[in-house]
Amino acid sequence: MKVITHDGSVVEQSFEDELGRNALRHTASHILAQAVKRLFPETRLAIGPSIKDGFYYDFDRPEPFTDEELEQLEAEMKKIVKENLKLERFTLPRPEAIALMEKQGEPYKVELIEDLPEDEELSFFKQGEYVDLCAGPHVTYTSAVKAFKLTSVAGAYWRGNEKNKMLTRIYGTAFASKTELEEYLNRMEEAKKRDHRRLGRELGIFALMEEGPGFPFFLPNGMVLKNTLIDYWRQIHEREGYVEISTPLMLNRHLWETSGHWDHYKENIYSTEIDETTYCVKPMNCPGGMLVYKLEPRSYRDLPLRVGELGIVHRHEKSGALHGLMRVRCFTQDDAHIFATPEQVTEEIKGVVRLIDEVYSLFGFKYHVELSTRPENSIGTEEEWEMATEGLKKALSELQLPYVINEGDGAFYGPKIDFHLEDSIGRTWQCGTIQLDFQMPMRFDIEYTGADGQKHRPIMLHRVVFGSIERFIGILIEHFAGKFPAWLAPVQVKLLPITDRSNDYTDEVERLLKKNGIRCKTDKRQEKTGFKIREAQLERIPYMLVIGDKETEEGTLSVRSRDTGENRVMKKEEFLQLLLEEIREKK
Repeated sequence: MKVITHDGSVVEQSFEDELGRNALRHTASHILAQAVKRLFPETRLAIGPSIKDGFYYDFDRPEPFTDEELEQLEAEMKKIVKENLKLERFTLPRPEAIALMEKQGEPYKVELIEDLPEDEELSFFKQGEYVDLCAGPHVTYTSAVKAFKLTSVAGAYWRGNEKNKMLTRIYGTAFASKTELEEYLNRMEEAKKRDHRRLGRELGIFALMEEGPGFPFFLPNGMVLKNTLIDYWRQIHEREGYVEISTPLMLNRHLWETSGHWDHYKENIYSTEIDETTYCVKPMNCPGGMLVYKLEPRSYRDLPLRVGELGIVHRHEKSGALHGLMRVRCFTQDDAHIFATPEQVTEEIKGVVRLIDEVYSLFGFKYHVELSTRPENSIGTEEEWEMATEGLKKALSELQLPYVINEGDGAFYGPKIDFHLEDSIGRTWQCGTIQLDFQMPMRFDIEYTGADGQKHRPIMLHRVVFGSIERFIGILIEHFAGKFPAWLAPVQVKLLPITDRSNDYTDEVERLLKKNGIRCKTDKRQEKTGFKIREAQLERIPYMLVIGDKETEEGTLSVRSRDTGENRVMKKEEFLQLLLEEIREKK
């Protein structure tokens, strides 16, 4: 398809190209706005960009759009697509541009024009009777927008400022073909079924309370899940030669000024006054780790020093950005800081990559890697950044791990490798990261004595595997749709006696399972067995043991598997060994 770019030139692009995808979806937003102006001419237009999975347009009208009105708008959009209207770009001097928007009764467009720099070119796009202030890009004809869907309506403050008027935002998506659109809509429907906020409450994992927005409450099942992940984390880190520390939740402002966080991250830091001194609730674990390193003299023989910390951090996120466990204000970061000599850095990075690969593979995640480079608000010299970036590139090259460059998205103190994992329905999440840092060792003046007897500066690696344990749990809930593997499931076995005659034998089985560390519960309610099985299935419990007179007499179990739906009759010892093996191997 042909695309009109920001400067007005026309190029050939496919939907797989980012420019082509953005152009198609941006044009869909203009088609939506044109349909709104045709059906509801009193509506005022704000902005309508393309976004990651589609587009939106903000409108000012007295009442929000109803579901029926969305259907009417979709029908009108289809007419506009069939009309095959040509999109034409033109420019106007500032006074003429303002006059045109005032004539059309579009005050939001006038405000945008007035706020643009004096020397900025004012471009417009016209399709039929519809004209909009816009920089593009767009496809050349409306007929290119063959597959689209309006998906939802939400409120949005004008220009994202809560002091401004609340507008109505219509979200939609558009694809190059109806097949791709259907696949996307099916994925979105599946995502709704897997929503961790709903499943988390239903399965007794976590709750969100209005008394603490962004501060999740973990429920009994959630604590089992969280502690199981932490036990696994400790097991693999001890194996890999990490030591574990714990640093205070609050430290004084001077520390955060030394680290650079006060200057570069202040708006996200909670602070309070203690004894006339400003203290900060830690948003990061690393400055505390620097203080631990400085407690004693270090030699090259002590390096690499791998220090892990499951630290609780707090960050002031805007209320509009909060989302279940995915974006919170308090979370547990599975940090580790590696202090190494320059000669050790490449091997240490490779070791972290292998560890992250092991963890993600265990949960069935695919992933891709991005190398994020120097941001605008960085500290340090260009030479230091170049050296750090090349160090990360070298490690990835030696591992033969493909990666893409993410320009300008590094941490303020150093470049980083980000791991974006893909879940069972194809969504990606950024979790693991490795950051190479020359700056903090200099700021804290940490040293080690080299083989030459001289003082040297270690290089510091920041890294996380889960990222945020809370967020990782949210991802796991959606990835498995709440059907956790047996080793991770909060309740691994549900015992279901058919009648009271089987209660004694059921208690015997329960004692055997618990003695061997199996997490199990018994349902002795006077309900039909089918009802109790369905309830256990809704609770996503891996195994259900139905116990009746026959099982009691023969010392067996009727084992029902959640994942296969199969029923097998087994000796209780046989079932126990099968389950212990499954848990031990983390199948």
